[in-house]
Amino acid sequence: MFGMNNHNDTSQGSVLRFGPYAFHVRQRLVLAGEQPLRMGGRAMDILQVLLEHAGEVVSKEQLIARVWPTSIVEEINLRVHIAALRRALGDGTNGQRYIIHVAQCGYSFVAPVEQGTCEALTMLAAALMPLHNLPARLTPVSGRDALIGSLVRQMPVCRLMTITGAPGVGKTTVALRVAELLLQYFRDGAWWVDLARLEDDKPLLDHLLHALKTDFFTLTGRHALLVLDNCDHQRDSCAVLVETLLHAAPRLSILVTGREALHIPQEAVHYVPLLAIPKRSTLNSVEEAMGYPAVQLFVNRARARQQGFSLRQQDLPGVREICRQLDGLPLAIELAAAQIDALGLIGLQAQVENGLQLLGQGRRTAEPRHQSMAAAIDWSFQYLTEMEQRVLLRLSVFSTGFTLEAALSVISSVDLAGSRLSAIIEGLARKSLLIQEPNRATARYWMLNTVRRYARDRFERSDDRLELQQRHARYLSHTRNASRRTLLAQAVE
Repeated sequence: MFGMNNHNDTSQGSVLRFGPYAFHVRQRLVLAGEQPLRMGGRAMDILQVLLEHAGEVVSKEQLIARVWPTSIVEEINLRVHIAALRRALGDGTNGQRYIIHVAQCGYSFVAPVEQGTCEALTMLAAALMPLHNLPARLTPVSGRDALIGSLVRQMPVCRLMTITGAPGVGKTTVALRVAELLLQYFRDGAWWVDLARLEDDKPLLDHLLHALKTDFFTLTGRHALLVLDNCDHQRDSCAVLVETLLHAAPRLSILVTGREALHIPQEAVHYVPLLAIPKRSTLNSVEEAMGYPAVQLFVNRARARQQGFSLRQQDLPGVREICRQLDGLPLAIELAAAQIDALGLIGLQAQVENGLQLLGQGRRTAEPRHQSMAAAIDWSFQYLTEMEQRVLLRLSVFSTGFTLEAALSVISSVDLAGSRLSAIIEGLARKSLLIQEPNRATARYWMLNTVRRYARDRFERSDDRLELQQRHARYLSHTRNASRRTLLAQAVE
């Protein structure tokens, strides 16, 4: 990738031959003998990508990213153009096959390709190589225009930026959209590496160079944007790698996503907020409700699943309640809206309070952690320490916000007391699994409904559940009585 982006070395005469056809690369022309084939521009683009990877399987996502780099298209568009390309080549006639579909994987060009010289093939690869490897977005980004605009303006002058936020809030979506918009700024493009896929102990730098198909020397000389996605379980190694790259590659900018910041010099941290939800008092019209990003996202996804879906005035309270129960989390809203055709709006509202079971039927092509809300939270939960996991589950006993004092009174134990418990709670907030309410004299925390349901499902199976519920009830009773005494004393005065 990085090592082959030299477009000045291409040749006007590069030709690849397969079957009775000659593909003239630079002229974007396919000849059958001396007769040019009638082929649409998208079909020609697809042919170029498949020839570049002849004999290999190219995923649908790769094809969409290469052929529609700045557009949002559905998979059906790809299938239509593949079919047109096959018809143009007479694929399958007289027993000759050119393009095959590999189930659950993608497409492969399987016919022998004749090349005049090795140089011609190298020139072809260089001519066809893109300046990015960003995955294609199949849906538009909703409710993030202001945030994305701010990040795009800052990124060229800020060499390290970290995007944090709760599970399912759309950190990857925001990062990829920023990278798309900055493609023209970085001479050597934008490159995405998903660190969530790394499972062995191989050094992170080696993984990075392998993913980018380059070497360290070449990488350090590039003017490019590097997106390191999902650094949570590699956070310490990622911090070391980023510091190394910032020092060795002066023209490289790095965009990181994760639940927690890297906490290193030069880092600018941006928190992705929950999507805004209308208040009950603002449900005066459909137009007014559609001004809120959470409602926009729900309606857009519902329309994609149920033909003819239209938001009506009488639907507004139900849609608002669904979005509120789901915290304004984009992933949760998308997963819920995907059930609209099966449950209808009334049924969906009735079911959304039943836990995370409803939020478990995402796109099969999505990453496993994005196919259900429980999987998204579990991916974060599994990288907590045993003590952090224990505290998070215990905190689910609070159905509303709580202070550190309340937590110490209700969930503390011999090994979880005082400053240790306080430090763990503060750490969970840094990891975006608790929300700290800003601008308060006394620190107050709360848990997203989706996170609380996940934690409570696990907490219900614990041995100390009944004891903590009783301690919570006593604390609430004590707090109410103390409030009454304060009010009575004030009245007497």
